[in-house]
Amino acid sequence: MHNTDDLRKEIKIYFHDNEKIFEENLLSQAVNVSSKITEILEKGNIDLLKNARKLIFFIIDQNYKDLVAFAEEEGIAWARHSLTLPLKLEWIQAIRRTLWKIIGQIDEEKNLTNEKKDFYELEEFINEQIDQFLNSFFLSYSKSKDQMLHKQREMVEHLSVPIIPVSETVSVLPLIGAIDSFRIRIIEEKVLNEIANTRFQNLVMDLSGVAMMDKDVIHYFKKILTGVSMMGCKTILTGLRPDLVRKMVHDGILFDKDTETRGTLKETLKDFL
Repeated sequence: MHNTDDLRKEIKIYFHDNEKIFEENLLSQAVNVSSKITEILEKGNIDLLKNARKLIFFIIDQNYKDLVAFAEEEGIAWARHSLTLPLKLEWIQAIRRTLWKIIGQIDEEKNLTNEKKDFYELEEFINEQIDQFLNSFFLSYSKSKDQMLHKQREMVEHLSVPIIPVSETVSVLPLIGAIDSFRIRIIEEKVLNEIANTRFQNLVMDLSGVAMMDKDVIHYFKKILTGVSMMGCKTILTGLRPDLVRKMVHDGILFDKDTETRGTLKETLKDFL
């Protein structure tokens, strides 16, 4: 592999002496990305040309650890700034083609890989490293997107659990729409934290906007009511719909003595206010 080691050195020399030529060749290989270089730099502070050189040097120096770490950082950055995957893929493939064009030119001039075996081994190594970069990038990008979506949903769900104080001792929580296993946990967190922060003694939970809940969600809901009671607060349920009541009864779910049920929210608030 002595000859390929010499080739690696020549590649570094080439980049030192021909930086502008490399950038021009790379931009000509990635037509769609070329027009967005400035936009991506301004939008996400991502210097594509600088990062292309960094990637190539990680590969040439056989710096696998930093290559993977760099790919993960790139994945996070592209996800955070909503940059598209097709652009990234086009850019990396352009880097691959440009690098091999440079290697071909150097090898033709210097004749450093006399044996085909050396060249094939170098080819396999470089392509594997680029593929590894792409794989690590896509995994990081996907994970970051999932985390962002989870946070966004969590924020939306928190906004959909409005606990409204109507007096010093009474707050109202109107629940609307479907309640799944994710949302019921948000309700639990919001309710218990609000009781701890404001110390109201009565929580009126209006379920007139909830058509149905799964059995597991109903069981979780019952545990929330127990938690509310343990914090010294009484729960009054209003607006229970017939289908939901029927499901609770048939599933054998009964509320304990600390939970009161009433007809409508309007009637309940009249009594409290």
